[in-house]
Amino acid sequence: MPIEKTILAENLEICRILNGMWQVAGGHGQIEIDSAISDMQKYQDAGFTTWDLADIYGPAESLIGKFRRTVGNTEFQALTKFVPNPGPMSNSIVTYYIEQSLEKTNTECIDLLQFHWWDYNDSRYLDALDVLSKLQNENKIKHIGLTNFDTERVKVIKEKGHSIVSNQVQYSILDQRPNKIMTPFFAKHGIKILAYGTLLGGFFSEKYLGVDEPSRSDLTTSSLQKYKNMIDAWGGWQLFQELLLVLNEIATKHKCSIANVATSFVLNKPQVAGVIIGARLGLVNHREDNAKAFDVKLDDFDLSSINKITSKSDDLFDIIGDCGGEYR
Repeated sequence: MPIEKTILAENLEICRILNGMWQVAGGHGQIEIDSAISDMQKYQDAGFTTWDLADIYGPAESLIGKFRRTVGNTEFQALTKFVPNPGPMSNSIVTYYIEQSLEKTNTECIDLLQFHWWDYNDSRYLDALDVLSKLQNENKIKHIGLTNFDTERVKVIKEKGHSIVSNQVQYSILDQRPNKIMTPFFAKHGIKILAYGTLLGGFFSEKYLGVDEPSRSDLTTSSLQKYKNMIDAWGGWQLFQELLLVLNEIATKHKCSIANVATSFVLNKPQVAGVIIGARLGLVNHREDNAKAFDVKLDDFDLSSINKITSKSDDLFDIIGDCGGEYR
């Protein structure tokens, strides 16, 4: 099955399943550099050619730079993030950080620079975007996106005249906050969603079906710790077991995995360009299974079965707020 691609923006085609590199930052097991590069080549060969990284993901940018030197002219897409601490966002400060990302990733132009801001009370995120737009005009950045911005702030950014192609937010069967106000606004303005957390850090799998609630000491990765908190806020372990049971029935029907069902569900949502699935390079490999998600076509009965369970849950929009609220 070929890996589906989509045009995210002008001159930027990406895979609809992106390789997430948060997993190299240290909270998911020790990454060995040569083994990671070797594994990256296997992703490339399998058609997974789009990488999602950040300046705060440990060695992620340097890995991309080394990979670029290793594969030469082989085409791939590296979407990095600029995640500064709030403070002055002068031309020299922002340019310094972007130049660092360019150097580490070994490129003259970043495919997509995804900007994250921790504190909306500090409006200097608009200063940062002014500089990023300037760097875009200088061909150091091809396109500008956002990470974990809420709809209200995206409206402000659009009103200031900034061209934004995407926003990376948490989106899963369990967390459907983007449906509320973000997707309609994005549809009107041609902004795409890059979804993460779609597999709940691994909780959406057969491994957790019919098992007792894990203790904190059982949660051996940063992802599992993060998404267990989401499960608790959403409705707890017992309701999550009901959901897994339904997803397993759907997976059996479609001859696929629970992870495939969870991925397909989000891929087929309006404005979703792609889903980011973490890659624990050199440690764990789910490439073959991930590719099967494109074959899964959920029907109305499947979606209705899922909705019967999710409608019993607490509303994460009410609890946390719009997308990204969990970071503020």
